[in-house]
Amino acid sequence: MESKGVVSTELADTDDSGTDGSVTALAGPRAASAAQRAGGRRLLRKAVYRNRALMGLLTVLTALRVAAMLATPVMLARAIDAVRTDEGMGAAMVALTLVLAVAAVADTAEDLVGAYCGSRITAWLRHSLIGRVLELGVPGQRRFPTGDVLSRLTESAGGPAGFPVLLLSAAASLATTVGAVIALALIDWSLAAVFALGIPPGIVVLRVFVVQASEPFSRYQRCQAEIATRLLDARQGIRTIRAGGTADREVRRILRPLPRLRQAGHRTWAVQGQVSWRLSLLAPALQVLVVGVAGVRLASGDITTGQLVAAASYTSLAIGAATLFDIFVALLNCEVSAGRVEEVLSAPPAVRPPPQPMRLPDGPGHLRLSQVTVRIGDRTVLDRLDLTVPAGACVAVVGASGTGKSVLVSTIGRLLDPAEGSVELDGVPVTVIALPQLRRAVTYAFERPALLGATVHDMIAYARPEATRAEVVRAARTAAADGFVRALPAGYDTPLAQAPMSGGELQRLGLARAALTDARVLILDDATNSLDTATELKVTQALRTLLTRRTSLVVARRPATAARADLVAWLDAGRIRALAPHADLWPDPGYRAVFSADPASPSAVPAPCPDPAGP
Repeated sequence: MESKGVVSTELADTDDSGTDGSVTALAGPRAASAAQRAGGRRLLRKAVYRNRALMGLLTVLTALRVAAMLATPVMLARAIDAVRTDEGMGAAMVALTLVLAVAAVADTAEDLVGAYCGSRITAWLRHSLIGRVLELGVPGQRRFPTGDVLSRLTESAGGPAGFPVLLLSAAASLATTVGAVIALALIDWSLAAVFALGIPPGIVVLRVFVVQASEPFSRYQRCQAEIATRLLDARQGIRTIRAGGTADREVRRILRPLPRLRQAGHRTWAVQGQVSWRLSLLAPALQVLVVGVAGVRLASGDITTGQLVAAASYTSLAIGAATLFDIFVALLNCEVSAGRVEEVLSAPPAVRPPPQPMRLPDGPGHLRLSQVTVRIGDRTVLDRLDLTVPAGACVAVVGASGTGKSVLVSTIGRLLDPAEGSVELDGVPVTVIALPQLRRAVTYAFERPALLGATVHDMIAYARPEATRAEVVRAARTAAADGFVRALPAGYDTPLAQAPMSGGELQRLGLARAALTDARVLILDDATNSLDTATELKVTQALRTLLTRRTSLVVARRPATAARADLVAWLDAGRIRALAPHADLWPDPGYRAVFSADPASPSAVPAPCPDPAGP
């Protein structure tokens, strides 16, 4: 089945079209970027809280490293003065060695704990992201295309892994700078005063970077995700592309976001470059200034030679705050990445579990849809639809393409919830039934069943993994699938990757999966569309016992399929235009037009409905 995701990616071309020189054009993207960063900060705080024990250990190790670094110049100054005076040299050297050893051990342990903490955060984010993507259901596919989800799952979810170390590195740099300035003040107040002159300009430069770089960072990641989405669309539609000879056009379509990607990258690099050269000038200027003042104080006898060396060392430590720029760049990337993950996690799921679920009583499967309205975007697909399905009846849902047949049947098992109205199963609203119980009561078979599981047996037993081989074989026979399954290399134990199947065979496995589920309502959503007429008749006859023991809805495209149902629900303009047997509706030209069939076609002749009492 070819992908139809091109529409979503084409729509994305209208985003971020503003130029960097226009404040108006960037107002929207910047606002979106700010909101995304706010969501990223919330998610990062949750991640830190979940790993608070590791963060506590990491904080202790960082504090030890900073303390050792700040103590090193003092120990070095004492060792130099001890060498000059030849007094207490051994003790001074031992103290210096001990401090250096503590710094080395703390630094190594900090790297190990930080890496472990980061891997835990990545695992948590990916686990949460996968769970929420599954919860979003079909509406989530429209909002977050496959390529975009993969980008968030890999790159975005992996980005925050370095956040714990980066956060503590930023704190360590600030603590080191503050400690170094205090140490300079203890050596001589004028040294600290000179260094303090460079702090306000540094803060301003970093603030400007955060404001200007966040939006290009976010735009760069969005463009990457858009390219991935387009590439996946093309891969899914590879046969159509090859058959149409449109490979060159597809390459251009896939790479269409590249100019915006390049623009975002250039903008980011330009901002980084502007900040980098300012800091690269500020840091050595401060160092030269402080060391020069220290030399003057040494000449006047106000400080010793060891203190001069210590002052130079503390100045180097203090200007190490310039490395905060690189840390801020990495933290900003973490924030943007976490924001992209949070955007999915904060999206409302397709359905929400009831806060106080009710037990579904035993019943025959009576269905009632009342004033059901479903909107997709700005389009109203179902408009105050009413439908009653008698218990045990087989109802064919027919309608022109795009009238919402699949949407209608999706509301019954809560694959999506209507914006208005209610759906009841045996007198109980489906919205108050616990989702696991509802899934056991309503089962689906789709046009293109998903290949879930390791083997053919696993695929059929996907909803009932505890099913025995005998039960699986019985379900396969019901769907007329046992014959071709046994012809596979390892029969029911054949790995799905080694089981080439036609569309019709795949549909029969989907029907077998539905037959295995002991549900009171069976929904076949185009589940026989890929079967030829003879096979469909064979499968229908095999399913007759299954269908007559429960309520069933069949999305039908063929007149013969509708003719075999007890009733036909004719869907038109978002409502049920008629609910009657196929034979009663067939004389209506509008009804016949739904199937685009010649009235004289043999397939259009109504066939008898299955006997409700069974064969």
